[in-house]
Amino acid sequence: MPISAPMTAFEDRLLNLDRTGSEALVREVLATADANAVIEELIAPVLERIGQGWEDGRIALSQVYMSSRICESLLDLAMADQTGKSVATRQTPRDNAIAIAVLEDHHLLGKRIVASTLRASGWPVVDWGTQTVEQMVERVGATNPMVLLISTLMLPSALRVREVVDQLRRANNPVRIVVGGAPFRFDDRLWQEVGADACGRNAADALNIVETMMRGAI
Repeated sequence: MPISAPMTAFEDRLLNLDRTGSEALVREVLATADANAVIEELIAPVLERIGQGWEDGRIALSQVYMSSRICESLLDLAMADQTGKSVATRQTPRDNAIAIAVLEDHHLLGKRIVASTLRASGWPVVDWGTQTVEQMVERVGATNPMVLLISTLMLPSALRVREVVDQLRRANNPVRIVVGGAPFRFDDRLWQEVGADACGRNAADALNIVETMMRGAI
């Protein structure tokens, strides 16, 4: 079965929160394709389509979130062959190469969607939860991720990204900063004003940005 054939069916099952049906379809495809192909040619593209659907106003945010969570669990299925041997995740220079956090906010849904989408697409990502400016700068200095994704909901938090960037640049830390959240969708130049390296309007954007950045680092 060509992997492109079940994409519409897989998307429909995810949007209907049909975990059982989604798993059955992935198992069917795994019978004729390797795990990396399933991740890169089925799971990741469908998640991108769902993310774009939310951006276009056709899909509810709750559907994006639940689809990502279902796919995160399906990743474990795709990454184990029939003999139980693990298939490698996407290559990164180290396990902590990608980190994600919310800056001074307690609204975590957007971060969870992005983290789930990255994991469901094979990228290992470390979730730092909610961080203050000081905590974020300290943790970057201590762990040295290559890419840090920062999510914000309110404009004051988004503006404080500038403080994070300035402190890290003064310390000559090379981490790449990717921002996202409502303030950056409302003002498409805000990410540049706070000194970020890139901005993702949705989980699909974030996935594409991370893939581009990591390809240049591997």
